[in-house]
This record gives sequence, C-alpha cells and structure tokens, in this order.
Amino acid sequence: MRGFWYKLLVRLTGLSGPWLMVCVSRIIAAGYFCFSGRVTESRRFYAALYPEKGRCYQLWCTFKQYQNFTTIHLDRFLADQSNASSFTAQGWERLEPLLGRQGVVLLMSHLGNWEMAARLLRQQKDDLRLLLYMGVKGKEGVEHVQKEDLRRAGVTIIGADQVGSPFSAVDGVRVLQSGGAVSMTGDMLGRDDQRKVRVTFLGHDAYVPEAPYIFAMLSGAPLFVFFAFRTGPNQYHLTVSDPIEITPKSRRDRAQAIACAAQQYADLLEKMLRAHPLEWYHFERFLQ
Repeated sequence: MRGFWYKLLVRLTGLSGPWLMVCVSRIIAAGYFCFSGRVTESRRFYAALYPEKGRCYQLWCTFKQYQNFTTIHLDRFLADQSNASSFTAQGWERLEPLLGRQGVVLLMSHLGNWEMAARLLRQQKDDLRLLLYMGVKGKEGVEHVQKEDLRRAGVTIIGADQVGSPFSAVDGVRVLQSGGAVSMTGDMLGRDDQRKVRVTFLGHDAYVPEAPYIFAMLSGAPLFVFFAFRTGPNQYHLTVSDPIEITPKSRRDRAQAIACAAQQYADLLEKMLRAHPLEWYHFERFLQ
C-alpha cells in the first residue's frame, strides 16, 4: 500500500471508526495471500515448523499470518488515537535497572510487533533514549509513515544502509553512554554483502546479522532479546530475555563467541515461535 493511500485510509478511519481499518486491511491481506509470490515461502516456513501437518494446514497458517499482520496497522492507529497502549511485562526487572545508567543493546525480531515494542519502551520510560537501526527500501510507502510515527514518539532511527558508517556507530555509542537503548534487527539481513552468522533454526540452516553481537561485544553493553506479543486490540505482553553473554577469552575466540551468542538467540526465537506461531511477520526467505 502506497503512503498516500495509507494516509487516506487512516483519515477515513478516524472519521468512521476502527472497523474501516480492519475491513480494508484484511481485504488487502487476502489479496496478497491469493496473488503474492511470497506465499510459497511462508508455506515452506510453516512446513518446517509443522512437518507432521498437511499442506492445507500449512496454507491455513500462512493465511492467518497474513491476516494477523494487519493488526500492526490497526494498533498503530489505536495507539496514535489514545497516545498509550496497555501491556503486561515479563523480565522487565532485568532491563529496568540498566536503563539510564549503563545502556543496553536490544535484539528485536519479526516475531510479534517490534514497532509496538519500541513504542512501549518509550511509554514505560518516557525519558529513555532509544535508537533503532532499521532496514531501508528503495520505495517506501507505509514503511515511511511507520518510521515518521516512531520519530514523533521520540525514537531515533538510522537506516541500515548507514550501519557500516563510523558516524552511525558513534551515534549508537553515545546513546549507550547516556544509559539509553540501541535496538537492532536480529533475524533479517538488509543487504547481500552484510556480515552474517549461520545458526540452526527449525532443523535448517539460517543466517542472522552479525552486527548486534559485534556492537554489544565491543561496547561492553549487555545484549537482551525483546519481544512484544499481541493479547488484544492495542494490548501487548512484553518479554525480556536473560542477557546473552559475549565474552571471548581472546581476539582469536571472537568468532566462536559470536556464533554461540547467535545460536542462543536462534534457540530463543524458535521457542517463542512455537508459542506464537501465527505472529511470524518475516515474509522473506529465512530458512536455507
């Protein structure tokens, strides 16, 4: 959906009510399910998750995946209207003492709603400095609106094509030094030449970005995995993992330490996926 049409839909929803957003977005999602070539990849993913199930069940999971993705747009609208979202949290006590004092690196995933996770972090601690390294697409429609909404919510965003820049690294270090949080994508590669780590996921090889682990290792900031799962309209449950340790004994051991940390993340991602299988909003190829 192009940015203009999305903004028009938001305005009309404001006049008529959330039902319009629900109906239109679900019809669009059904169209994508019927005609998008990415459906094959999603079905392949659910075949790996449910190898004992038949093709019809895997297609049903894919249909629900596309339909559930529409709730991201609905909850963004509801949050903008109310300026707040309701949520519960698990593991927040691990994160809270470090915010404002030491700073943390957060791994967010395309499992659950990472955008709402960022919003809720700011809602929980409104003076938190939060920097997100995000992917950049050649032609952004809804994604551009999404990023502008996050910026208005007080979140700093740096495009993934700038991650290799020393200036973007300095920005992240400054945020950590101020006791803030730096968030990076844990499960999606933004570029073909991006440095990556091989992990095992659902019995298959998969590749995850190496940058979050290098950043945490070199900065000394603790690395947490952060999820936000939907429990109702504009309602979420946040989960914060135990910190993932990256402590190589020498420079020679760095690659192994990073590989171990990345596999810990992959294992946690798989565990959460099995608990929330229809909130997987990763539509690109993940399993090799």
